[in-house]
Amino acid sequence: MPHHLHLGDLPDGVFEGVASLAIDTETMGLRLGRDPLCVVQVRGPQGEAHVVQFRRPAYDAPNLKRLLVDPKVLKIFHFGRFDIAMFQLHLGVVTAPVYCTKIASRLARTYTDRHGLKDVTRELLGVEVSKAQQSSDWGAAQLSPDQLAYAASDVENLHALKAKLDEMLIREGRMTLAQACFDFLPARAALDVAGWEEVDIFAHG
Repeated sequence: MPHHLHLGDLPDGVFEGVASLAIDTETMGLRLGRDPLCVVQVRGPQGEAHVVQFRRPAYDAPNLKRLLVDPKVLKIFHFGRFDIAMFQLHLGVVTAPVYCTKIASRLARTYTDRHGLKDVTRELLGVEVSKAQQSSDWGAAQLSPDQLAYAASDVENLHALKAKLDEMLIREGRMTLAQACFDFLPARAALDVAGWEEVDIFAHG
């Protein structure tokens, strides 16, 4: 999909007035504290994706931070727990309000254990998503056209997925439970950042 690349931060006013944003991140790995945040991609309900490549080790991105904490803008993720934790760790902000299509899928699509973005998008939207660049070097000084296209594609369908999953959650009477999970996500991410990533504090024993 079409996209714009920005170094360091989103441009002024690019998402002014939007009610929701689809957001994803690219990192050097999946371990908090070891693997840095490299790229954030953002898309509104319509239009093109905006890809921000950070000038590491600096993470001075005031426009992006402002959107992440804006209470009037819903941030839509797939497996938001990790992205939100990365924002807490590297940008120093608590992202809210949020919606996670992976949590929504787990609560709505109980007939399957396949809740990855590729599987959910294929079933609910009939769209094939390539994950070929997922494990590439996102810390490179210059991102390749394939990497940028991949980053943009990861936020292309999140709004449409949310609409489909909301229908299923309402049908199954689980929308209130899902919303409670979304509201808890920033706290779950804070637990991850603080060292309880692999611990279920609600478990007995």
